[in-house]
Order: sequence, then C-alpha cells, then structure tokens
Amino acid sequence: MATVNPADPNRMFKGRRRLRRLLWLAAIALAAALAWFWQPLNGYARVGTAYGARVACSCRYEGGRSLADCRKDFEDGMELITLSEDSAAKTVTARFPILASDSASYVEGEGCRLKPWPR
Repeated sequence: MATVNPADPNRMFKGRRRLRRLLWLAAIALAAALAWFWQPLNGYARVGTAYGARVACSCRYEGGRSLADCRKDFEDGMELITLSEDSAAKTVTARFPILASDSASYVEGEGCRLKPWPR
C-alpha cells in the first residue's frame, strides 16, 4: 500500500515570505520614485500657484470680475489649483494640494504683487 506524504507545511510560509518581500520591494520603489520626482513636482507646483495667484489677483481687483469667473483665465492643467481671497486685505491665495501655496496682494497704483517666497 502506498503512503501519501502530507503537504509540506513550510510551503505556505514560503508563499507568505515571497509576498512580503514583493510588498517591501514595491514600497521601496515607490519611496525612491517619490524622492526622485519630488523636487520637479514641487517646482512645477510653486510656479503654478504663483501664476494662479497673480493672474487671479489681477483679474479680481484690477478687472473687477468674480473669483469664479477668473478661474476661466487659467491654462489647461491647472485644475488642481484652488483659489481663495481675503477681501479686506485684497489678497488672493492659490493652493496646490500638499505641495505649494502662494499669495498675491493688490496695492493701489502698483497692481498685484506676489508675496516673497521663503528661502
């Protein structure tokens, strides 16, 4: 009579180890990709928010249009930038989630000026 060997109990653990290694490898690859692309993404976000704040401030306080109407002046690809205003200070702030935020203020006789970037 033939005997049947029970299934190898370590086979299940080998599969889990392989899955765990793959997950760690994927996490390390994702962290490396974020580190590699963070600087260019941050630069594009800063330029986009500065442009958005300046254009929206000019549109709002020099052109007299509503902030919602000023969004129509944005270029394609700027959909993630949000605008808010402080009417008392005549300031418009543009934000890109997590990465950047810039403000522009209206000064009578000079127009809209961006607030300086921190160094």
